[in-house]
Amino acid sequence: MVSAVDNSFGERLDQLNERIERVCQDCGRDAGSVHLIGVSKTKPAADVITAHDAGLKDFAENYLQEAIDKVEGLTNLNLTWHYIGNIQSNKTKDIASHFDWVHTVDRAKIGKRLSEQRLNKQPLQTLIQVNIDDDPNKGGCRAKELPELVEALASLPNLELRGLMTILSQDSDPRASYESVAQLHHDAGALLPAAARTHWNALSMGMSGDMEQAIAAGATHIRIGTALFGKRS
Repeated sequence: MVSAVDNSFGERLDQLNERIERVCQDCGRDAGSVHLIGVSKTKPAADVITAHDAGLKDFAENYLQEAIDKVEGLTNLNLTWHYIGNIQSNKTKDIASHFDWVHTVDRAKIGKRLSEQRLNKQPLQTLIQVNIDDDPNKGGCRAKELPELVEALASLPNLELRGLMTILSQDSDPRASYESVAQLHHDAGALLPAAARTHWNALSMGMSGDMEQAIAAGATHIRIGTALFGKRS
């Protein structure tokens, strides 16, 4: 992996934070309620170090083996790692062992395995991926499947169920789709036991091109790759 980060990384991070502040001001939100996650997939550990030194603390990875190498190699830094790739059954042990957050749980079976394999650690912060556009090329449960999945995951002892995540189709209307996910999040929260509702407060949605629409709809976590790290090889 070849580094694409240069001395302008801090400027790009500042520009993104300014965008967050502007849209939050426009919609009456506290900018501190939006967490910027740097999508560091395909980027070397040196780029993560540069980003950390510029003030970024949250990083997301899609490719498991590449991610494990970075997580294990950067234990001296106080980083929060998010897994945002598709989850196969044979990946759950490593995800449960190495990550703080997982954004892409879409089946009860996967949640059960993650809980069973989350040993001697704090609960794994867990988001359910919703396929809001019913796109056959995207992961995630369908909206009609969400209530049953919320109920199944909420009872697992080593997961802390936090909210929803989505990845939009290219032809999706970001504003309408993100508002639909926010409504699903609101409705699903009512299905949780009272004690679990206090943690049901996360919406992972929005990337470089549509982060404003996502934040306006209620996103708490936005996933930014190219606008921070440059184009992927």
